[in-house]
Amino acid sequence: MGFTIGGIRELRTGSRRRGRTSGRTSDCTHVAEFTGLWGWDVVPGARAAGGACSCGRTGCPAPGAHPLDPSVTVPAGATLGEVTETWSRFPGAAVLLPVGRAFDIIDVPEAAGRRALIRLERMGLPLGPVVATPEGRVHFFVAPGAAAELPALLYRMGWDDAALDLHALGPGTYITAPPSDRGGLGPTSWLRPPSLDTATQPPQARLLLGTLAYTAHRSPCA
Repeated sequence: MGFTIGGIRELRTGSRRRGRTSGRTSDCTHVAEFTGLWGWDVVPGARAAGGACSCGRTGCPAPGAHPLDPSVTVPAGATLGEVTETWSRFPGAAVLLPVGRAFDIIDVPEAAGRRALIRLERMGLPLGPVVATPEGRVHFFVAPGAAAELPALLYRMGWDDAALDLHALGPGTYITAPPSDRGGLGPTSWLRPPSLDTATQPPQARLLLGTLAYTAHRSPCA
């Protein structure tokens, strides 16, 4: 991925130091942490205020929750200099992560997601990063391919006939990375932040799905 433990310390220290002097530089070091430390691609995203999207499109279908230019990607492994060169063209952009490359997402209601997270941690099951959104959803990072496999996995586990508020996000979708604002509703946040192991090797969806389906099934009655 092009980073070392020493590089991690330098990047984090530099991020704190530069963040005090320049909001734009702070944004760039934040993006560089995603690309350099966690090995994720990053895309500049739109922001929303008062229902209007920064993309300027009248009647935007997803204000503040889509890429500004889908053709622009800051690739995994990009250095701070490379990030700065790209991000300077999109000042104030939200940080979006493309799904389906390094990870897929299992999306559940926040109440169900928080209960599932407690259960999974108690069981000692492997976990990847987990994000809470201002819309009241929780995103569990899982290995790529989960979106395509979800119907078959639910069938094998006996959840295919249940009315579940549980979805998988895969290629072609984006999530808003903490602490960027999503849709003018407020920032996303980490319920479980990334680490070197979990960012590059998120768990297989089948390891989490039983617990997620159970808590999602009980969610309307909670």
